[in-house]
Amino acid sequence: MKDVYNAPEMQRIVAMREMQPYNNPTRAMYLGAPGKVGYLRLGFELDSDGKSILRDHERIAPLIVQQELYCDEAMPEMPVVYILSSGGPNVDGDRYEQEIEMRRGSIGHVTTGAATKIAEMKDNFSALYQKITLEEDSYLEFMPEATIPCLNSRYITYTDIICHPTATMFYSELFMCGRKHRDNEIFKYDILSVTCDARRPDGQRLFREKFIIEPHDYPLRNLGLMGKYDMYANVIVLTPPDKAEKIYEATEVGFFENGKVATGLTRLPNNSGLLYKVLGMETQPVKTRVREFCSAVRQAVKGKPVLPDFPWR
Repeated sequence: MKDVYNAPEMQRIVAMREMQPYNNPTRAMYLGAPGKVGYLRLGFELDSDGKSILRDHERIAPLIVQQELYCDEAMPEMPVVYILSSGGPNVDGDRYEQEIEMRRGSIGHVTTGAATKIAEMKDNFSALYQKITLEEDSYLEFMPEATIPCLNSRYITYTDIICHPTATMFYSELFMCGRKHRDNEIFKYDILSVTCDARRPDGQRLFREKFIIEPHDYPLRNLGLMGKYDMYANVIVLTPPDKAEKIYEATEVGFFENGKVATGLTRLPNNSGLLYKVLGMETQPVKTRVREFCSAVRQAVKGKPVLPDFPWR
């Protein structure tokens, strides 16, 4: 079983400069204690009949997964996997690692069962390392529910992506301002650090995106940051250039719903894909825009749309 806490990848992100003011021992459960270190590895591949399945998975609680479901009526051949956590919100000193491997020709949709809550913290911070590998002609939709950083919380994520030139990945992240209907928690977390690093299987660097949000030092209500908006979605699409152009042409951007939602789209470096961003006042309109964009991606790559989400999502 993998030692997540001492793994080089985890040690690398724990040592990030922006997290050092919070890199202190915890006064509750010690760093690396059972239940504070979660690991999940998912491997999708085609079986002997050409059906895409979750061939293997490995997990360390509190991260768990259910059996794959074939519940997407638009793509009934695509396995849908829900990542769950048995440990409640992320707390001081939690360390999680997730690996997703899409083998040749496989397809899959991965999401979470609920929002990721980052609880109030007094010591240390919570960290997540992710590695996503896409082999030739594979297709992945990775659409976790929102991340909610609560009062005085600290959270860092680092995502490594290895993508074959013929593969497609849709990866979305939605960040809330906190527990929105508690006035004293809107943008009152300590720090949110998010990094995504993508390359080809031969090591060619595609792009690296990183943003660090520290509301105490840089008020997010300022013009040019979040302004009046409370929700932020960041969507990365890696896909072949011809597919990227179809998606680009099919996507409408600008202000919607009387300015309550704003979207933007740009091309990623090295002809690797697209970067789509959404700002909004409430969660659902932002999620709707992300889902509509995912539908454009799926239509361009697979020739099938994304249906409306389940009402309870």
